[in-house]
Amino acid sequence: MSRPAYEIADVFRRYGPAFQANYARFLGPLQLVVLKALAACRTSQLGGHVLECGHCGHRKQAYNSCNNRHCPKCQAALRGKWFEDREKDLLPVEYFHVIFTLPSELGALALQNKAVIYNLLFRATSETLTEVAATWKDLKAKIGFFAILHTWGQKLDLHPHLHCVVPGGGISLDGTRWVSCPRGFFMPVKLLSRKFRGKFLSLLKESHQRGELTLKGSLAPYDSPAAFNAWLSPLYAKEWVVYAKPPWNGPEQVLKYLARYTHRIAISNERLLSIDDGQVSFSYKDYRHGHRHRRLTLSATEFIRRFMMHVLPHGFMRIRYYGFLANARREQELKRIRQLLNAPAPESTDEHDSPEQEQDPAQEQCPHCRQGPMRIIEQAPRPTIPQILELPLMVPL
Repeated sequence: MSRPAYEIADVFRRYGPAFQANYARFLGPLQLVVLKALAACRTSQLGGHVLECGHCGHRKQAYNSCNNRHCPKCQAALRGKWFEDREKDLLPVEYFHVIFTLPSELGALALQNKAVIYNLLFRATSETLTEVAATWKDLKAKIGFFAILHTWGQKLDLHPHLHCVVPGGGISLDGTRWVSCPRGFFMPVKLLSRKFRGKFLSLLKESHQRGELTLKGSLAPYDSPAAFNAWLSPLYAKEWVVYAKPPWNGPEQVLKYLARYTHRIAISNERLLSIDDGQVSFSYKDYRHGHRHRRLTLSATEFIRRFMMHVLPHGFMRIRYYGFLANARREQELKRIRQLLNAPAPESTDEHDSPEQEQDPAQEQCPHCRQGPMRIIEQAPRPTIPQILELPLMVPL
């Protein structure tokens, strides 16, 4: 795959020093690590190795990747590994894509309390799906699913939502049979939406009562319990967005779609159009007008600020598994479900159909003679996180 004309790293190298100088007080350690790690990715500042061909002796210098989960260049290997792990979990049933979105009124609260709000989003969503599936008259089953957190919209604005992938059915409540959803239909969206709204707001109030929330700036007036509850009150009258997409045409399409989707970051390198004159232009899909591709230009400062909004808390799990797909019992439950469906385990997908993976440098073929393997003969260590924080942003290529 050819290198895009521009990369996020190029933006950070060119405009990151000024951003850091002017907005250092707003940058936490995590944001600063992301800024510097992405700028230094695959440059001499992150160390590297020298490769030598075992056939002709040709040598090549290669530099370490940053392995940061917010880096668009470092997701290919993770995406490929995820694809291999999930391939064996596929069931011969319909799969549904259900999206749960927080209302925009909660954006400022989410920015100030990322871990709390995003954890509540996972919890409210998982409880909503599990409880509705167990009680809805046309299903009444124990389901399994996984959820992926995305925090961005197409314009890099804050738009927290969960993408849930749900097999179209579940194990009967007595555990004796597989119960399928009505063909082509998951569960009533309005029922899911209202259940989700009630659960999230109830959990949010409990978090506030326990003192788990920070309310600063424009939110400071709502710090007291009475003011906080009054601030949330209009959200009970609002319809919260829950969207269920039509089922995919077979489990294979699910994986091919999700292998691209699961390890996305806020914006890919391919969407960047220009980064000159203190401005960054990128393409976005205008979903309100027929998914048209449009161009948006932001100041470099605003572009970096928006990107930094989507840096997740340290150790935060943005892909989570529930029900019969929960990590602790997935293998055993899937085996039981396949017995109920009288279905064999899926065959491995041909390697040519799996997503592109980052090549192991020790398996690379010599670019000079095209015969010998390239072997690592020298290595420079990768810097630690404290060392990355000390790196200058003016990175030599």
